[in-house]
Amino acid sequence: MLAMKSSTERTLPIQNGVSPKKKNMILSSLSSLLHYLTEIKGIHEHKNLIHSFKVGLALVLVSLLYLLDPLFKQVGDNAMWAIMSVVVVFEFYAGATLGKGLNRGIGTILGGGLGCGAAILAQNLGKVGQTSAIGTFVFIFGAAATYTRSVPSIKKKYDYGVLIFILTFNLVIVSGVHTEKVIKLTCDRLSAIGMGFALCVSTNLLIFPVWASDELHYSTASKFNKLACSIEGCLEEFLERIEEKKDNQSETSFNTCISLLHSKSKDESLVNIASWEPWHGKFGFSYPWHKYLQIGDSLGELATSILSLKGCLRSHPQPSSVPMKQSIKKSCEVVASLLACTLREHGDSIINMKRCRPAVLVVAKLQLSRLELSDAVLPCMLRMLPDDDGFAMAGFVFLLMEMLTKMEKLAKEVEELADYAGFPSKQLKHADFW
Repeated sequence: MLAMKSSTERTLPIQNGVSPKKKNMILSSLSSLLHYLTEIKGIHEHKNLIHSFKVGLALVLVSLLYLLDPLFKQVGDNAMWAIMSVVVVFEFYAGATLGKGLNRGIGTILGGGLGCGAAILAQNLGKVGQTSAIGTFVFIFGAAATYTRSVPSIKKKYDYGVLIFILTFNLVIVSGVHTEKVIKLTCDRLSAIGMGFALCVSTNLLIFPVWASDELHYSTASKFNKLACSIEGCLEEFLERIEEKKDNQSETSFNTCISLLHSKSKDESLVNIASWEPWHGKFGFSYPWHKYLQIGDSLGELATSILSLKGCLRSHPQPSSVPMKQSIKKSCEVVASLLACTLREHGDSIINMKRCRPAVLVVAKLQLSRLELSDAVLPCMLRMLPDDDGFAMAGFVFLLMEMLTKMEKLAKEVEELADYAGFPSKQLKHADFW
């Protein structure tokens, strides 16, 4: 009876197709993913609530310029410009508020200054000459400023400032036609805009600031782990196919690759905002944020290879001979495990801002793994090349080798980030060399 019970326990995993240990690992992974998504959603909602509170507080404070008589006597109707500045400049990220406010300030000062000078110059030319001069100034400065907005380097960081310059210049020079005290009017508006800008910056930077640099840093590091999970998902599906299991194919690991490919525009926006942020936490001035874009591009290339690998798995017949199954299984497990471990290692290096193994060691190990994969699979593949098995194996092995090559490039870029950012060195152990 005991023997029958023991035999039944041993055969149950084979009948179900999944061992209890594997089930526990899958359930644990799903539970961790659900907890992570819930936590991220809660944090996002929490930040939105804080941002709404800060905007409301800033609007109440700037409204005091109208509500309190002593302040209204000093500012007058120009308080409207302070309120407009708060509404327009206040952004979700602290760096975006600072960058937009500086753009607005610089554009207002330049536009106001040039507008005052042009208006004063035009006043001395008589009625006809004044009208012609103002029209000429508006055309020249408006056309020139609009052209500069098409320059990529200016459009990327200073587009809003140029837009404010055009608006301010035209308002000042045109209002100067019927206003003799154009300089005083311009200074009053500048002071009101300055008050609104100072209120926005102080509120956003001092009350629970949200840093775009933090989000970019953590999101980039998390992509490494997501791709590692996707590679492990590919391996699991491949092994199930060569073992002729009929389990349902999960799209979760591959959806992360698709979302990663669509994240480039968001990363570019975060890099632009992070470049405006002041020194905070571990991120100082001149931090190499541009390297995050390069790393993101390499991660996108790796995600593309993973999606191609998925297509190879689901569009080609898998090898049918038993010896070839075993050679494929062993070699692919080694390569997939190496890729996943290397990705997680470099993701941890970024998140902890500490150096991992030197890229020379990582690249050497990846090249050795590629050579071993080729030596293990190529002889068997050549014997079966005319068959569908040989073509299926050739496509699968080629994609694995391509992923190893892209991982080499990614390891070098992470090391370059560590060099530029000054990550502290890691004391290598003997195990890190192999």
